[in-house]
Amino acid sequence: MEKQFSDLPESRQQQLMAFDRLLTIMDELREQCPWDRKQTMESLRHLTIEETYELSDAILNNDLPEIRKELGDVLLHIVFYAKIGSEQSEDKSYHFDIKDVLHGICDKLVARHPHIYGDFVADTEEAVKQNWEKLKLKEGNKSVLSGVPASLPALVKAMRIQEKARGVGFDWDEKQQVWAKVEEELQEFKQNFDIETTDVINQKEAEGEFGDLLFSLVNYSRFVDINPETALERTNKKFISRFQYLEEAARANGKSLSDMTLEEMDVYWNEAKAMGV
Repeated sequence: MEKQFSDLPESRQQQLMAFDRLLTIMDELREQCPWDRKQTMESLRHLTIEETYELSDAILNNDLPEIRKELGDVLLHIVFYAKIGSEQSEDKSYHFDIKDVLHGICDKLVARHPHIYGDFVADTEEAVKQNWEKLKLKEGNKSVLSGVPASLPALVKAMRIQEKARGVGFDWDEKQQVWAKVEEELQEFKQNFDIETTDVINQKEAEGEFGDLLFSLVNYSRFVDINPETALERTNKKFISRFQYLEEAARANGKSLSDMTLEEMDVYWNEAKAMGV
């Protein structure tokens, strides 16, 4: 038996009313605003990607007010796509609205969690992940890796590929084995790019070996519970902060980076490190 709105706790009623307000505003904008009327799923796509990265930045900065704002922007895009989907005429091959989107994800969550909504037993996170991948194959996926988006950034894609392979048991048992693979790939890369010589390297082979090295490092990161994308982005942010300190400190002392030696710049760089920048 479906729940009635009046039977819901007040906090849930308020949440649903807030969602209804957004849906109503979206209807009005789509009908009355020239910009909103013009948008298509294709025209929104790059904006959605941008909003997702802005949310990612807010999460990395642990900026809760900004996370709240960016979540709203992402939710708006979801509602926008559903609104456009609902406008497809009946003779189109497929059309949907926000109700279909919500029921779709609810149905999938119930089906993918038989340890909650069925009699399957999964007492660990690893067991849940493995069963998740098995269920996806039963649903029609031809490959465990077919769910990895082709357009994902390479570093994130490497991590997702490895996670999905692990979901069906294709993985190392111990982190020591993975580290041995990292060292093996490093040696193979060094053979193609010997820093002690000035020989011309085989660029294609070196690139391939470097890719293998990065892939093995991503693999090891999983075994020590480090997200490689997050780790690299934090290092990017740290470098930016220290470099900008270097620029400001040099400017304050009447110097230009282009006229300074690396040793002179290192003085300011080390100052930034000592200050915890």
